[in-house]
Amino acid sequence: MFDQISTRIFADGADLDGILSLAADPRIQGFTTNPTLMHKAGLTDYAAFAKSLLEKISDQPISFEVFADDEDEIRRQAHIIGSWGENVYVKVPVTTTTGESLASLIRELSEDGVKVNATALFTTAQVELISTAVRDGAPSCISVFAGRIADAGVDPVPIIASAVEIIAQAPCSELIWASPREIFNLVQANLVGCHIITVSGDLLRKLDCLGKDLTQYSLETVRMFHDDAMAAGFAL
Repeated sequence: MFDQISTRIFADGADLDGILSLAADPRIQGFTTNPTLMHKAGLTDYAAFAKSLLEKISDQPISFEVFADDEDEIRRQAHIIGSWGENVYVKVPVTTTTGESLASLIRELSEDGVKVNATALFTTAQVELISTAVRDGAPSCISVFAGRIADAGVDPVPIIASAVEIIAQAPCSELIWASPREIFNLVQANLVGCHIITVSGDLLRKLDCLGKDLTQYSLETVRMFHDDAMAAGFAL
């Protein structure tokens, strides 16, 4: 079934060894990370982490995020991060922490040649705004957080489907289905023509389940429960 999927998979994480091991997996065609993942991984030297990755990953796109909250500092950080390599995309949030749009700065950076990955989008209105901002600029990505949309009790599929149509106005830009919650999200992303999906380590381990026979999967699950009960030494 995997050979029927055209949506590209980008691995999402901040584990150096894990990312490097995935770089050789032909199913993985790019990488993303963010400050939250890096903080959870215990990283303290942002630039050193990024550059250690880029020493080994130079031919696959990889996104690193700014962590400033005012336009001047975001601009400065974006140019620094963008200078690290031709395959580097700079993640810039759609707004500041006070909700002020960063569309004009994203436009400026994109037209200055920075490969922007506009992140944390949730609505079609945001997609329209950012698509217009990057329309005439460098190659870019627009990340819609479909998983978090679903967490809010909203079906993300119509939003992603609309975003695919909207982003067509920006021919150098690609849409990312971000924060997936299950492997079926890859199937959904593919059905609506989403270009990329970011997949975390836990979900990456489930890729081999894609297309599995359900009767066989049922049997494997029964055996798992039985084997775990025996290993635990349960008795009644």
